[in-house]
Amino acid sequence: MRVYLDNAATTPLDPEVLKQMYAVMENHYGNPSSIHGHGRESRTLLEKARKTVANLLHTSPAEIFFTSGGTEADNTALRCGIIDNQIKHAITSHLEHHAVIHTLEAMEKAGSIKLSFVGTDDKGNIDYKQLESLLANNERSFVSLMHANNEIGTLTDINLVGDLCEKYNAIFHCDTVQTMGHYPHDLSTLKAHFIVCAAHKLHGPKGVGFLYVNHKVKIKPMIYGGSQERNMRGGTENLYGIIGLAKALEIAYAEMDQHQKHIQGLKTYMIEKLMANIPGIVFNGEIAPEKSLYTVLNVSFPVTDIADMLLFNLDIAGISASGGSACSSGTDIGSHVLGGIGADPNRPAVRFSFSKYSTKEEIDFVVEKLKSLYS
Repeated sequence: MRVYLDNAATTPLDPEVLKQMYAVMENHYGNPSSIHGHGRESRTLLEKARKTVANLLHTSPAEIFFTSGGTEADNTALRCGIIDNQIKHAITSHLEHHAVIHTLEAMEKAGSIKLSFVGTDDKGNIDYKQLESLLANNERSFVSLMHANNEIGTLTDINLVGDLCEKYNAIFHCDTVQTMGHYPHDLSTLKAHFIVCAAHKLHGPKGVGFLYVNHKVKIKPMIYGGSQERNMRGGTENLYGIIGLAKALEIAYAEMDQHQKHIQGLKTYMIEKLMANIPGIVFNGEIAPEKSLYTVLNVSFPVTDIADMLLFNLDIAGISASGGSACSSGTDIGSHVLGGIGADPNRPAVRFSFSKYSTKEEIDFVVEKLKSLYS
């Protein structure tokens, strides 16, 4: 058996998404910027996809800009949101994705901003009182806090963060890559100025995403070169990818309740099986359903002689999982998230992440393999 439990890194492409993308590849190859018939057909499909995304999120199509993925969307929101609005103070946490932390640290090093870090507890929860203090005691701020941590799954109360940002006239950017398509996002009520999406996290294609830019903030392009995306992002649009993104998000919203119930059931089942079969395990981050992303489970296993080889042994057994964020795979650097919450560095940590295609039989197989490694 081969088992894929690394869905927080990327998800399998939904067959219905592939079918729709293939039809566009085969029949609609005109450049959306061209004014002839082939181009106009492509432009119509592009704008229909934009409208689909906007309708699902309860916002205007004019606030949706397609990108190459979450990293570009995050960078655009941070760099353009800060520079073009003349913000001199930014607030984030040490647990954010590197697309956020490294960008803000580079801006601080360049002297563009003063950077403050809000505290977190040993489960990854934001210190909201400190956040309000930072907002109250600094000039107008730019706040960047993710909805759900990509390594440990702890959820942030983004409605509360949005309210605090509104109270202190701050700009709020939220990395929603891990929660887009897994939770409903109503942008008519959420007080966020920027949110982001990467299609491959919700059974869409790689290499495409979007940035939501609230009409209350104005930014200039980060990428120049053409008038695409209403003069906001130069470069010919990835039409096939955008069509796939819209279809994937449409499916995700239509099936969200049943998939959440299915995946949360698998996560709870795995927690129970691990606790019953491997004494001494510890779960990193929150695991209560109301506080944790239901697609992610991060586990610290007991210290043994095989600790350094645990992921390798799982791979040999046909089990794909992650030791942290997939974006850091292949490096010798430990997880900044696990370090940030004070997890025991001597314990091998594995992130298991589930999708609608995961099964109980796969969970049983994984737990039995882990049990054999620790027996």
